[in-house]
Amino acid sequence: MAGDRPVKIRLEGVRKTYQTEQGPPLEVLRGVDGEVFDREFVSLIGPSGCGKTTLLNLIAGLIPQSAGRILLDGKPVTGPGRDRGVVFQQDAILPWRTVIRNVEYGLELHGEERVRRREVALNFLRIVGLEKFADFYPKELSGGMKKRVALAAVFANNPEVLLMDEPFGSLDYPSKLALQRELMNIWEREKKTTVFVTHDLEEALVLSDRVIALSKGVVESIVDIPFARPRGDELRVSPEFQEMKKLLWKYLD
Repeated sequence: MAGDRPVKIRLEGVRKTYQTEQGPPLEVLRGVDGEVFDREFVSLIGPSGCGKTTLLNLIAGLIPQSAGRILLDGKPVTGPGRDRGVVFQQDAILPWRTVIRNVEYGLELHGEERVRRREVALNFLRIVGLEKFADFYPKELSGGMKKRVALAAVFANNPEVLLMDEPFGSLDYPSKLALQRELMNIWEREKKTTVFVTHDLEEALVLSDRVIALSKGVVESIVDIPFARPRGDELRVSPEFQEMKKLLWKYLD
C-alpha cells in the first residue's frame, strides 16, 4: 500500500519476446516487476526501444506476455476489458461520427440507453471545453481538439484504469501544455489509476505521483515526485522542478 491505497496493478516477472522473420527472437521486456497503486498517476519513461509502449499494451491486454503475470485487482489480465481505457498516440476517433457520437460510442457498445449516454457525453465535453463543438466532425477540429475528444471519450466510459501512450507527443508546445492542464483537472476530479508513457520529462514531472524508468527491458529506477497537488504552471520554472528534471534526464540516455 501507499498510505491507505491498495495495489491496483501488479507486474510479476513480465517478459515479452517477439519472433522475428529472420534472426534470433527479439526480447523487448526481460522481467519487469512493479506495482501501481489505486488512484495513482504513474509515468513510464526511458529511451526509445526500452519497452514502454509494449508494457502499456500488455497491461491493456492488447497483446499477451511471453512470461510472468500482470494482475489487476489481484486477477490476471488475459485480454482487453472495459475496466481499462486506452488513449493512443495516434488519433483514434471515428471520422464519420460527430464529436458527441464519438464520445458516446463506448457507452453505445455497452447498451447504455440513448438519453443517458448523451447526458454523460455532454458532461465530459463540457469538462474539456468542447460542448459547443458537439455536432462537429473530426475533420473540422484541430489536433488539440481531437485529443480533447479522445480524453472525453475514454473518461465517459468510466474505466477503472487509464492507459495513455504519448497522447500529446505530436502537439505543439502551447497545445501540449493546455492538454496537460485539462488532463490534470479531469484527473483531480475522477482520480483514475493512470499509467502514462512519455518521452517528455517535464510532462512526467507535472503529471505524475511516481515515474518508472525502463532501460533495456527492465525497471532501472522508480522515482517519487515530491510536488504537492494541485500543480500550476509556475512549478515548471522552480529550482526544485529543474533539479528533478536533471535527475530524470540520465534515464533517457
